[in-house]
Amino acid sequence: MKKICLAIALLYAPFAGAEYKCVDEKGFTHIGDVPPAGCNNVVMYEITSSGSIIRKIDPTPTPEQLKVRNEEAERKKEADRIASEQKRKDMALTNTYSSEREFDMTRDRTLEPVRGRIASAKERMKAVEKRELELEDEMEFYKAGKSKTVKKGEEARTREAPPQLVAELARVKAEKATLTNGIAANEKELEEIRVRFDADKRRWVELKNPAMRTAQEVAPKAQIVETLVPGAAGIAHCGNRIYECQAGQAYMCKETDGYRRREYRVNCVVERR
Repeated sequence: MKKICLAIALLYAPFAGAEYKCVDEKGFTHIGDVPPAGCNNVVMYEITSSGSIIRKIDPTPTPEQLKVRNEEAERKKEADRIASEQKRKDMALTNTYSSEREFDMTRDRTLEPVRGRIASAKERMKAVEKRELELEDEMEFYKAGKSKTVKKGEEARTREAPPQLVAELARVKAEKATLTNGIAANEKELEEIRVRFDADKRRWVELKNPAMRTAQEVAPKAQIVETLVPGAAGIAHCGNRIYECQAGQAYMCKETDGYRRREYRVNCVVERR
């Protein structure tokens, strides 16, 4: 135990007479055996009695500086997360698909059940609309019809429709609304699947064809006018265009394919070189 204490004492013996030194904002030098008050906002050095620097001590950050540092750390963390996620997706693409044709086959298999749901909903819609017309015709009969039991001198009254008929018409209209919303949601899902597979196939081609990636890297980049999520610089693909953007940003891509105009969301990612 004595040997250990002696070793520690010898280790710190050269710094026993250490002092603290700094130059403040006005150019004045401060030296003391304890950190001088004038060194609070500037870089300070701990030095030996011979003037050798033992260590550098950065000033305590202000709340504003601390906030900026934390924000920068969060941006870097988010950029690293996005880059890691992109790397994982790239590995999954290259390990899953061996040709462009496999993308098309997998896409069609994924689209098939969605198309089936749309077809079933449209078939059901025909029956619902037919029943709706029948019920509305019955309602018109009651609205237009006059009671035969009205006595002479009394005003004719409109006959009220049976509660069962009113409830049935309301149920049919609700089902029609549900079917309409379901068809719209499934059609949107169809488009999202197509867009996702197109983007994955394009990315796969880039990963498999370094020459194409090089050509895209030197292609002109358009400016993104709005930054939704700050972070590391990245790129986003919109059709055959490449946009420079901030990693983590999502925006709407609008392109025309022949006579068809498409609009969908694209993500800004950090590409691993």
